[in-house]
Amino acid sequence: MERVIIVGSGPAGLTASLYAARADLKPLCIEGWQPLGLLMTTTEVENFPGFPEGVMGPELMMKMREQAEKFGTRFVTENASKLDLSGDVKKVWVGETLYESRTVILATGASSVKVGIPSEEEYLYGKGISTCATCDGAFYKKLVVAVIGGGDSAMEEANFLTNFASKVYLIHRREEFRASRIMVDCVKANPKIELVTPYTIEEFVGDGKLLKSIRVKHAQTGELRTLELDGAFVAIGHKPNTELFSDQVELDEKGYVKCQGRSQKTSTPGVFAAGDLQDTTYKQAITSAGSGCVAALDAQHYLEHHGW
Repeated sequence: MERVIIVGSGPAGLTASLYAARADLKPLCIEGWQPLGLLMTTTEVENFPGFPEGVMGPELMMKMREQAEKFGTRFVTENASKLDLSGDVKKVWVGETLYESRTVILATGASSVKVGIPSEEEYLYGKGISTCATCDGAFYKKLVVAVIGGGDSAMEEANFLTNFASKVYLIHRREEFRASRIMVDCVKANPKIELVTPYTIEEFVGDGKLLKSIRVKHAQTGELRTLELDGAFVAIGHKPNTELFSDQVELDEKGYVKCQGRSQKTSTPGVFAAGDLQDTTYKQAITSAGSGCVAALDAQHYLEHHGW
């Protein structure tokens, strides 16, 4: 019988593992086939505290894993295949192997919704296409970039990028935007932003190493246009990775896990959530790590309360 099982191994899962291990709870982390989260696909991280010269995403995640392991976290490098979170004993299956625990911390993260064309994969993460302006915007000082999307997130990222970029194209497939009126007005009033509507993305074009331009197609006339630029930010939404337990904890209308108040408690006793699967706002490595800390402390208090 485990006391804590953590499902997921990004910044949230690894921080939860570290705190649970230092509390001598001997946690088991089901880290997955592709462990350590989205930071494994990034290049330099400049906004994680403690690294004034920056740190490569994979290096940061490996250090976090090593630290959690040093204090006693055990890892299973496979995907969880099934969960039963009911009752006092939680059940987590990895293939045919069953693990039982008094508490479970869910830290499976979220996935960025992509445009969905083949050339996108070629230039994702470090080659010109990003899904996080807060993470990568500073790399595009005095350069030309594009933001793809029409919601509040796209508007916010376009405005944010004008702090660095010399010009920002905002590409959206419709004339109307899903974003709030005040956000749209703010974008339209920004002289550095050019609206490119209604256009769809035909192809991301580069030299095999870096993105150089985007070819777009007018949604009504079929006119093709090429935008020369240095970077593109896809801001068409995120999808929380909650399918495995969507019927066992309360979710919001977008599929994110709902937590209670300032805690990481879910609607199911003994089950806690941390990281991007419950964060609809910030989606940063440091906020994920913070929520992982809180989830581990919440789990520890739950175990103490029940005498486990």
